[in-house]
Amino acid sequence: MKKIGLVGGIGPESTIMYYTELELSLQDTEWPFEYTDNDRRIARGIVYDDEGNFYFVRAERDDAFGKATTIETAGGGVEEGEDLLQAIKRELNEELGVEVEVVQKIGVVSDYYNIIHRHNINNYFLCKVISFGDKHLTEDEIDSFHLSTLKLTYDEAVAEYEKRKETRLGRLVANRELPILKRAKEIIGDL
Repeated sequence: MKKIGLVGGIGPESTIMYYTELELSLQDTEWPFEYTDNDRRIARGIVYDDEGNFYFVRAERDDAFGKATTIETAGGGVEEGEDLLQAIKRELNEELGVEVEVVQKIGVVSDYYNIIHRHNINNYFLCKVISFGDKHLTEDEIDSFHLSTLKLTYDEAVAEYEKRKETRLGRLVANRELPILKRAKEIIGDL
């Protein structure tokens, strides 16, 4: 585990808060495991603004996972030749239309989607909004997932994740993201 230092204040009164980067390994208990045939390296962002709002994507799906509406952090696969910081900035711009300052890495969650035989390596970053612009969604994100932006307080976001646990996919996503969201709130409180 890696310790991350945050400086609070400037000068002799400044303090350093240390956070251990979260490392979680989760199994898919919703569908039986058969095999995995790919590892997907993913960059995801806990995005917040000065007013205490958090930004997520809502997906309305009807696919191999079943019919489900989910809340998720914005993010996606790291492309060939990209590093994680390039990927998170690109993904947040595409899905939320936002330019961000990457504050720090929160951690890594390893999880599985057994139904599609995939192992996900989710790298989470705490990101502060600089500005909003146009989204750049793919056809699939528009037509198949019907992605939209959610602007929620911390408590509203937790309630939305809890509500979405009614589906198998919703449970997988909530189990992965609620610990990260909680850690993000702790870090933001100490900035």
